Amino acid sequence: MYEDTPQELVHDLFSEAVFPGHPLGRPVIGTAEVISSVSHRALSGYHRTAYAPGNVVVAAAGNIEHDRLVALLQRSERRAGAPARAGTRVRRPLAHLPEPGLRFQRKDTEQYHLCLGATGISRSDRRRFAASLLDSILGGSASSRLFQEIREKRGMAYAVYSFGAQYTDTGAIGVYVGTREENLGSCVEITVEQIGEIAAGRLRRGELERAKENLKGRIVLSLESTSNRMSRLGKSLVTDTELLTLERVMAEIDAVDEDELAELAGVLLAPERLAAAGVGPDEAHFRSAVGRASSTLGEQAAA
Repeated sequence: MYEDTPQELVHDLFSEAVFPGHPLGRPVIGTAEVISSVSHRALSGYHRTAYAPGNVVVAAAGNIEHDRLVALLQRSERRAGAPARAGTRVRRPLAHLPEPGLRFQRKDTEQYHLCLGATGISRSDRRRFAASLLDSILGGSASSRLFQEIREKRGMAYAVYSFGAQYTDTGAIGVYVGTREENLGSCVEITVEQIGEIAAGRLRRGELERAKENLKGRIVLSLESTSNRMSRLGKSLVTDTELLTLERVMAEIDAVDEDELAELAGVLLAPERLAAAGVGPDEAHFRSAVGRASSTLGEQAAA
């Protein structure tokens, strides 16, 4: 079912293109080949190693007292009789940035599904606030540049958005667009053009301030969800990231200026850093289209 959903499948191909040969480039759900061949012994051994108490983080939010939760966890641990040994790291850190890649999977789809982007920043990087604003301005909302330029003004795509992911040691940033064959190359050119405009510091009047208010509003609304509060606590522990107060987060967002945003766009989404992934009916057409993004992708597309 997953492989028959091209708008989801392309994101796995994109991860492989951004992190070739690294665990971050592998699909979380696995592959049919691996799942069909894994043995009970291998699965049990992995479970014993990775799901040790030293690897487990418990986060909770809601109508619960901290001391009461700790007591319940300690009681459960005593019943299980499991020693609280430290677990093992299940993924090696990214030692150096890989060369951007190009991935494509042929499918008889009505339109092409494209992801274009690069490695990003880690969850503890102070530039993460600028990265969130960059995402908002580029393609994170209905008022974003790509949504307006590709969908609203030209009607070239129904779905177009930017996205980002932040891990302990690195991250990813990219753009997704689903479009017809005749519009694919133009969508690539518009995306690169808008990235270049932001990197050059050519922000529109009030654009950064609107992005800040939008981001702050979404953060406040998200904290109305108990599950979001729980996830926020858990992610902070898993990634060993400082848990900032809401006031500090708002201050960090407000402190981002136009120069910082432009510099980040120029560094993260420089043409030579871009990787690409696609799902569609014709690989040659896809390669020709993404070759317009940069000389690096152009060389790979021609190979």
